[in-house]
Amino acid sequence: MLKTKHFFFIFFITLFISCSKDEPTSSEEKTLVSAVDIGNSELPYIKISTATAILNEPKVAGKMEIYINKKRVLNSTIGIEYRGSTSYRISDKKSFGIETRDSNGIGVDVSVLGFPAEEDWILTGDVFRASQNIIFDPTLMHHYIGYELFRNMGNYSSRSKYVEVELNGVYIGVYVLMEKLKRGPDRINIESLSSSDTDAAKITGGYILKIDKTSGSDVIGTHPLTYYDNNWDDDCRYTELNSFRSNYDINRNSITFPAYGAPYHSQKYLETYFVYEYPKPENINAGQKAYIKNYINDFETALLTDNFTTDVRTYTNYIDRKSFIDFFIINEVTGNIDGYRLSTFMHKARGGKLKMGPIWDLNIGYGTAGRVPVTDWIINYNTYITDDAWMVPFWWKRLMEDPQFRSELKIRWTELRANVLSTPNVIGLTTNTENYLTTNNAIVRNYTKWTGINVYYNNNINELKTYLTNRLAWMDSKILAF
Repeated sequence: MLKTKHFFFIFFITLFISCSKDEPTSSEEKTLVSAVDIGNSELPYIKISTATAILNEPKVAGKMEIYINKKRVLNSTIGIEYRGSTSYRISDKKSFGIETRDSNGIGVDVSVLGFPAEEDWILTGDVFRASQNIIFDPTLMHHYIGYELFRNMGNYSSRSKYVEVELNGVYIGVYVLMEKLKRGPDRINIESLSSSDTDAAKITGGYILKIDKTSGSDVIGTHPLTYYDNNWDDDCRYTELNSFRSNYDINRNSITFPAYGAPYHSQKYLETYFVYEYPKPENINAGQKAYIKNYINDFETALLTDNFTTDVRTYTNYIDRKSFIDFFIINEVTGNIDGYRLSTFMHKARGGKLKMGPIWDLNIGYGTAGRVPVTDWIINYNTYITDDAWMVPFWWKRLMEDPQFRSELKIRWTELRANVLSTPNVIGLTTNTENYLTTNNAIVRNYTKWTGINVYYNNNINELKTYLTNRLAWMDSKILAF
């Protein structure tokens, strides 16, 4: 059997890889025939084809072609599945998880649109349901703007590019192609940790944890696609296999009732669970579980018991405070209503301290979701919402009680407001993104496909700019007064 060959070539200045054995390998040898007329659009155009229906999991086999200026720059075998929990159920416009594969169906690292080579990718669509007049992000910018800002602050965040997508011959609109958050030298750069690692020094890292729902791969079992339309309990199905619970509730009290109760039980709102992201639940061993659980507990205990009227801090033995400050800043600037309590990633390198991030999932931010007033901190979510299964952990309000934390936050905020987070820079990024999407007519094509909502795109952009301008000024008024 012929082996798959990887061909490297340069399209203008960008490196792309083709991993198909029986298709043209030069970008000049195939031009785009698209489901809609894209004119002279500069947005990459992705054509995906599958022989079978896409499932929630596992991934089904398919093919992905990417075109720029109507010339093919990538042709790869892939696996593809739907992704998302709440977003999958309520959105007509689905998001997808993609794995680039070789001809034998084995995952293979591929450089997509110039990003560092990897095998796991995400196509994120804005949440849209015409029948209920729902749209989370009419600007299509919430993820992109937040990720760009966080990266420009000097942190890793998922590299992202706008694309247009055609699935099995049907145009499905504007998406954001982004890197899946995972361990790797070009993503979350921590050491590998295998199930055979038991050495006391080795098991100090690397870990990726998340505070999040448990849908998808966290819940064992493969089900018919219709199951995922209504599987709300699986969002809240924490087990010893997939997670561990904080010893403290959201009010800083020791928890006395048992962990791993039934989904949405009456005391769930008090709990914070840490879900194993890396190593995966099926790979992490007992010693590693015990280490990272004890580490988090020691941090939380130190945070609660440190006397902030003195200069001595012990909680800083456990966390990288700068990463916590940057994570706080980006969640507050973007008004990320899910921040701190959902889609919240943290990681720990070997021998290192716990770091927050990367940032993730900003679709209902920027003042669009209500719940918390735009003139208050998102960390005060629990003040306004009392009956959510996922509440903000006590960490953040406690940190803001620390004069040292506030002082360091003020220094960092002042630094960022002079460059990355200056109002002209933030509004400029928004304007440039708007211009890219509108001058290439991508917005028109997207909302022609998804009709019935958002006929006032300019108004939506102006509202986003107004929110960002006002939010930055409000944060100035609070932080500079520390």
